Amino acid sequence: MNAIANLQQRLGNQRDWIWRGWRIRYTYIRAAETSQKPPIIFLHGFGAAIGHWRHNLEVFSTSHTVYALDILCFGASEKATANYSVDLWVSQVYDFWKTFIGQPVILVGHSIGSLVSLAAAATHPEMVQGLVMMNVADPLLEKEQTPAFLYPVVGFVKNIVAFIVLPLLMKPLFYFIRKPGFIRYGLKQAYVNPKAIADELVEIFIRPPQDRGSPGALLALVRSSVSPNYSPNIKELLPTLSIPMLLIWGKQDRFFPVKSAQDFAKCNDKLQVIYLEGVGHCPHDECPERVNKEILGWIDKYLD
Repeated sequence: MNAIANLQQRLGNQRDWIWRGWRIRYTYIRAAETSQKPPIIFLHGFGAAIGHWRHNLEVFSTSHTVYALDILCFGASEKATANYSVDLWVSQVYDFWKTFIGQPVILVGHSIGSLVSLAAAATHPEMVQGLVMMNVADPLLEKEQTPAFLYPVVGFVKNIVAFIVLPLLMKPLFYFIRKPGFIRYGLKQAYVNPKAIADELVEIFIRPPQDRGSPGALLALVRSSVSPNYSPNIKELLPTLSIPMLLIWGKQDRFFPVKSAQDFAKCNDKLQVIYLEGVGHCPHDECPERVNKEILGWIDKYLD
């Protein structure tokens, strides 16, 4: 079996779903055994795709029916010029759940997928039985770290870049950043172990930017990200939840420091935190055996 076919087998039954006129890619694997355990929905991080769960889906499917979504703008989902926000992606996940599942699930998210999962659990409590987050992307972190008197200046500069500079440079810049060499460089910042950055991983991140409409979608995403309505406040959402929650954090994350995990842990005593030494921004892919074991053990303890 060639490498691509092997990868596709590990990712389950991929399908396209039309949501609000946009094409959404998803996959599922039915539980190997007849099981009353809750289904699981996996949500990837920024720039990633269903393929980033290649070391996880089959393992969880031995006891749970599993689903994974390509968030709009990423993976094999449509590269739309939409007004992007966490709320938009929450609506995508919720409508998917209503259409295909309809019973309480466990949400497992990574990076921006963790933030979407958290917001979905807070907005639609009837949907979520348990929540697992890994190295949560916090778009408000920059604001917290910027002195108050400088933030208006930072915001002004970001708007100039998003609405004036980027449209002029987007096409040549985009064709550069989607090159394999640049993708590998970005992955080296996300991972601690260089052996984890194999050709299969690079391929997962290279494919989506080749899709039609990708430059325009990226520009729309950048412009949306400077809006104050782009993201909710994580520290305001966490105290509103009463479901079991697990936070896994690679301590060598160069994008979002481990202090973020420590701060989030103070917001809700139902949030269990596991720190992984020698692991970067993508624990589920860099040390999947450990992460799979931790999540399954936590499910057995708190959700069965």
